[in-house]
Amino acid sequence: MKLALYLPNFRDKVTVSEIVDLARLAEELEFDSIWTLDRIVVPEASDREELRKPFGFMKEFPRSLPVAARGEFLHGLPLIPYLAAITKKIRIGVSVIDTPYRAPGVLAAEIGTWDHLAGGRINVGVGTGWMPEEFEAASAAHIYEKRNKHVIETIEIMQGVWTNELFEYHGEFASFPKCGFGVKPVQKPHPPIFFGGLGVPKIAAKRVAKYGLAGWIGIQDTPDDIKRWRAAIKEELETIGGGRTIDDLEIVSMLFFDITREKTDQTPKGKLTPSMTGTPQQLIDNLKRYKDAGLTLPLLWPPFKGVPTAKTIVDLRRLKEDILPKVA
Repeated sequence: MKLALYLPNFRDKVTVSEIVDLARLAEELEFDSIWTLDRIVVPEASDREELRKPFGFMKEFPRSLPVAARGEFLHGLPLIPYLAAITKKIRIGVSVIDTPYRAPGVLAAEIGTWDHLAGGRINVGVGTGWMPEEFEAASAAHIYEKRNKHVIETIEIMQGVWTNELFEYHGEFASFPKCGFGVKPVQKPHPPIFFGGLGVPKIAAKRVAKYGLAGWIGIQDTPDDIKRWRAAIKEELETIGGGRTIDDLEIVSMLFFDITREKTDQTPKGKLTPSMTGTPQQLIDNLKRYKDAGLTLPLLWPPFKGVPTAKTIVDLRRLKEDILPKVA
C-alpha cells in the first residue's frame, strides 16, 4: 500500500513554510504523492451552517465548511508550480480541480506546462464541484445544473490537447477551431487523470472506464464503501472491454488523519467514521481492512484545526516507519 498526503492549504491559517515542511517530509518518507485542495471561496453563510447544500453533498456533513469565511487559506492550483520547484521525485496533484471554474482549453494548456516544471510528475484530479455559492463567486452559476457535462467535456479537451499537435473541439462549453496549445506534457500519452466521485458509484465508474482514467478519488470512505466503488468500476471496465482491469487503477480516498493517545470511537457513522484517526493499533487494524477492501492509495488529510503541523510531522513519521510495516 502506497501513501499520499493532502497538504493542508485549506485552513483558517496556514503558512507557506508549513506546506514546504510537509511536502519535503512526504518526499523524504518516499510517499507516492502530495495533493492540494481546490477551494475558491468560503461563503459567509457557511459560518452560520446555512450553505444551500451539505459539504460535498454528503448527508453526514453539515451545511458548512471547516474553515471560516474570513479564513486565510491558500489556493490549491497556484501552489502546484511552487511544489514542483521545491521537490524532485514525489508526484504532485490537486484533489480535485473543480472544472466548471476553469476554461477547459486553458486548464489543459497550463497543466502541460506544469508537467514540464515537475519533470513529468503531475497527477490530474477532476470533479464537478458541489457548492452553488462557489459557482456564483467563480462566475459559473450558469454551469451548475450542467456541471457533470462540463467535467466530461474538460476530460475530452485535455486528452485531445495533450495528444494532438493541433486540436479542435465543438461542445456546449467550449468550441474552437484547430489550434496548437503549446508544449505537450512530459508524460505520455498524458498525465494520469483521476475522477473525484462522491455520489453514485455507477456514474463515476462509467467515466473512469470510458475515458481510460487512472483512478478514482473519494472522501472519508469506509472499507465497505471502497468495496462498493471498486466493484462498480470493475463492472464497467468488464462491460467496456479493452484489456484494462480494476488492478490497473488507483483507488484513492481522502481520509482524516491523526494519531491519538486514547482510542477513538470506531462505531460506524458513514463518512464521519474516524477510520484514520486513532491509536497506532487502531490505524494498523483499519489499514489492514482498507488494504483487503482494495484501497491502493490512502490520501491522508491532516486536521483542519487544533493539531499543530509539528505533531502531524511526527505522526507521519510514525505512520510510515512504525505502523505501515505492520500492515501485512
